[in-house]
Amino acid sequence: MNPEKLRVLTGASLVVALMQSICTAVLTVSSLRVLIGLTALAAASGTYDAPDWYHQDAIRIPMLILAAGGAIVNLLVLAWIWRLRAQPSAQWRRRPTSRKEKISERIQVGLAILTLALVGLETWTHTIVFRTGPPAAVRSSAP
Repeated sequence: MNPEKLRVLTGASLVVALMQSICTAVLTVSSLRVLIGLTALAAASGTYDAPDWYHQDAIRIPMLILAAGGAIVNLLVLAWIWRLRAQPSAQWRRRPTSRKEKISERIQVGLAILTLALVGLETWTHTIVFRTGPPAAVRSSAP
């Protein structure tokens, strides 16, 4: 196939994929905004009790594991990249890291640390708010 035609086909595919992604994002955000608005309206009217289905351990724990796992993998990959860049064997082909790359890496580290902090905070506060965890020790009256 002619490289020029292939370039046009690739560009058209990219444009269609971007339009589809934007459309999906707009519909998702719109749906979430409506859901949040209706939930806030129901909560303000006093007819709404927070659903317990999302506090179930079957949903909560896998989501926490995925979030923490993703953050840890992200930090490990960044550490691996930095280690590879610092090796003497890589110095001859090393190019200076652009400002955009540095900012992106810092944001990724910050978000990963924030994710881990939020997972820890949620785990800690969930036990306080919903009184989960091991039962309190029962004191016996026997001497």
